[in-house]
Amino acid sequence: MKLVTYRAADGQGRAGVWTDGAIFDAAGLLGRDALDMTGLLRLGPAALDDLRGKLAGADPQGPHAQHAEMARLLAPTPEPPSVRDFYVFEQHVKASRARRGLDMIPEWYQIAVFYFSNPAAIQGPEEDIFYPDDTNELDFELEIACVIGQAGRDIAAAEASKYIAGYLVMNDWSARDIWRTYEAKLSMGPAKAKDFATSLGPWLVTPDELADRRQGDGAEERYDLTMLGRVNRREVSRGNAKDMFYGFGQIIERASRHVTLKPGDVIGSGTVGTGCIFELGPENVPWLRPGDVIEMEIERLGVLRNTIVEEPK
Repeated sequence: MKLVTYRAADGQGRAGVWTDGAIFDAAGLLGRDALDMTGLLRLGPAALDDLRGKLAGADPQGPHAQHAEMARLLAPTPEPPSVRDFYVFEQHVKASRARRGLDMIPEWYQIAVFYFSNPAAIQGPEEDIFYPDDTNELDFELEIACVIGQAGRDIAAAEASKYIAGYLVMNDWSARDIWRTYEAKLSMGPAKAKDFATSLGPWLVTPDELADRRQGDGAEERYDLTMLGRVNRREVSRGNAKDMFYGFGQIIERASRHVTLKPGDVIGSGTVGTGCIFELGPENVPWLRPGDVIEMEIERLGVLRNTIVEEPK
């Protein structure tokens, strides 16, 4: 299934299921009161199985459906409990460190590391991204992310796939000069270099739809999915999710150590190789400016498109 959050007639975000011609309201199919995405995920995997069964016989002209073209999609998880972003693509880590004159750090091969991002700054597909007026080096970052579907603590990598509700496209916007000038020197962050926006969407794809692209199990599980980045329709980035050094099983094992992951938590992979301007070099791909249209695409997971605009004063 492709799970989405769409704006209902009352202006609120509602959990739904995207099909080629219609969006079905999840609560309506399940016979429940209105549900947002976090509420749907809190019902657990059994509810998603029930939803999948109800969808099979759903009427696209029925009371719980609306035309997909008429719907306004929000981020699939507009208000996640938390956002963790990892750093697991070796090519990106090597190339980014090399551009700073640094060798590869051996500790990276020993543990999967992450930072927390701002769950209150989530943006969805087709939403405008306000250009931060204190940066001259605005960057995109092409990532794949998963969303946690049920609560768990100290989850083993071999069991982690049971806790994943689905996968989506993530763009972890970054103000490179803020990071370089302040936060890196002070051994803090990333903080304000990332605080202003993280884009997610267009939908949350459940793992069963990707089964034919899955490779390995447990700690070795990866997905063979092409990842593309475009600036103003020009392809500038190409990678593949299967190249993750640490898979989502290992990522979840680390993220859940001594802490409980909750339904709706977003966990990003970190930038795929070639997946940002910093790695590619601003001499090859200029830093982003207002008016630029950025498209992050992952095979089977859709296209996440945003436009950079000046923030109204």
